[in-house]
Amino acid sequence: MEKEINKSLIESKISMYKDGMIDFAIRLIQTKSISGHEKNVANLYIKEMNKLKYDEVFRDDIGNVIGIIYGDETGPTIMYNSHLDHVDEGELSNWEGYDPYGALIDVCEVDNQEKTQKEMSKCIHGRAASDVKGGAAVQIYSGAIIASLKKEGYTLKGTFMFTGVVLEETGENLGMRYLISKTLPAHSLDYDCIVSSEATSLKLYLGHRGRTEYLVTTYGQTSHGSAPWLGINAVYKALPYIEEMKDVLYPSLPSDHDLGQSSISLNIIECSPGALSIVPDKCMLSIDRRTIPGEKSEDVKQQFQNIIDKLSEKDSEFKATVEIKQGTETSYTGLKLTLPKDGLPWKIEKEHPFVKAAAEGLKAVGQEVKYDYWIFGTDMSVTAGIYNKPCIGYSPMQEQYAHTPYDKVRIDYMKTALEGNISIFFSCANTGKIIGTSI
Repeated sequence: MEKEINKSLIESKISMYKDGMIDFAIRLIQTKSISGHEKNVANLYIKEMNKLKYDEVFRDDIGNVIGIIYGDETGPTIMYNSHLDHVDEGELSNWEGYDPYGALIDVCEVDNQEKTQKEMSKCIHGRAASDVKGGAAVQIYSGAIIASLKKEGYTLKGTFMFTGVVLEETGENLGMRYLISKTLPAHSLDYDCIVSSEATSLKLYLGHRGRTEYLVTTYGQTSHGSAPWLGINAVYKALPYIEEMKDVLYPSLPSDHDLGQSSISLNIIECSPGALSIVPDKCMLSIDRRTIPGEKSEDVKQQFQNIIDKLSEKDSEFKATVEIKQGTETSYTGLKLTLPKDGLPWKIEKEHPFVKAAAEGLKAVGQEVKYDYWIFGTDMSVTAGIYNKPCIGYSPMQEQYAHTPYDKVRIDYMKTALEGNISIFFSCANTGKIIGTSI
């Protein structure tokens, strides 16, 4: 008779593994891993997965780490994904006395799940606690418990795969793109669906807007700063462009019922030559454009071009160009790649078989199922946006603390997420490969 995996069994396993999970989260946070410098934290993941008896653990050419627990029977491969890098800690004086790499545990004031009130809860503080090392530790230890159950004779009808990818924060999704297009095919591996550890406050997240970076450059003519009338100031030429983009284009952008309105954010303004006594002949506007399903990057580029055309008709001296920005990054292994900063939007429906199976898994361990959507972008722009694979987010971290000096993760949420992740795996694995259909 097949041995049954139930809530009480999972709870007993969690009591054995929770302290190790918390200790691992602390060690992850204490290991600085800025984009392009993830080697030490990658080594930490590999060592931990080997210690926890994953069936296979390896590193690929770009520096991603992969750990697998193979199923006993044919079933779906469920990828639990995290990224290895994080953003800079910023100004230390903003951290309210916490060391961003100290991973201090204390009882502090923290938001509740709905961000409607404050609660007192035990938290781990530090850079990447909420993006995504708290959730990554939960995923690694979810795999550990699944490996332990397999060793004890419980049947696995699906395969658990953990992937930790590099260079997520840089905006080109290089680590994930390399994993999907190069690494998995080279190892004859595939996956059917993905659970992302990006912050969800224990909710099931079902999508996010896309993110593309555009560069608009206005052109002028240099002259001495003492005689500006002899030149054409490119910064001044940028002013009507900014006004048109902000006051005309932005309000006209479309909305999605779940993901909200598309948006435009002018984040960087630079000029060249950039010297005090020289009228600038170039002004560069770096624009963050968030898109919803149905919008294409080339169509959005044409929207920016239309403003150029409109202003050119009014002003014979107005000259400008627009392009999608390119990003060149070098991984800690030395691999150098250039890709456009163009992340696609995506959304999965609540009635999708994968979402329904995940929801049933949470219900099986007594968790209330709530749904939401990310404000920011994730590596799921690749897996769901490009490859159309079913993806969800589920993790203990809270979105509002990511990239801030208040970076923290609730320990009670980590324990809840550990139980939820394991139950999601068995619920999805038991459904068979039907959950692997496209979104």
